[in-house]
Amino acid sequence: MKYMCLVYHEEKKLDALSQAELDALVAECDDWVKELAQNGQHVFSAGLQSIRTARTVRSRNDKLSLTDGPFAETKEFLGGFTIINARDLNEAIQLASKLPAVRVGTIEVRPVLEADAELTDPLDRKIGAAICRRPHPETFLAAAKPSIE
Repeated sequence: MKYMCLVYHEEKKLDALSQAELDALVAECDDWVKELAQNGQHVFSAGLQSIRTARTVRSRNDKLSLTDGPFAETKEFLGGFTIINARDLNEAIQLASKLPAVRVGTIEVRPVLEADAELTDPLDRKIGAAICRRPHPETFLAAAKPSIE
């Protein structure tokens, strides 16, 4: 099963790191990704640009609204993500806990909506059923087979 590891940072904490500390952290994160890939558990990773480059798009009552910045005003911001393959949530949490970025940020681990996943949340079941009624549900649901780098 695939899990999304959402990496949240506080800008002040990242900014307080020296260039050498940041370089070391990035190198450790790269090593973590390489280890996952060697074990067939890495699907995809990406960092995100600054929240100052973000735009939030909303449409309510046929009126489009565009605002600068992320959706919510919080101290932490979404800085990147990794999609991993894991047997279950416990293994996904164990793998995410080894990501060095956890020392300066927060990692949210969440199952990816997959075609063959057992959906326990009522809203997930409702959304999954709606997607499965589409002519090509695979465009909305992640493939169940593992992706190996």
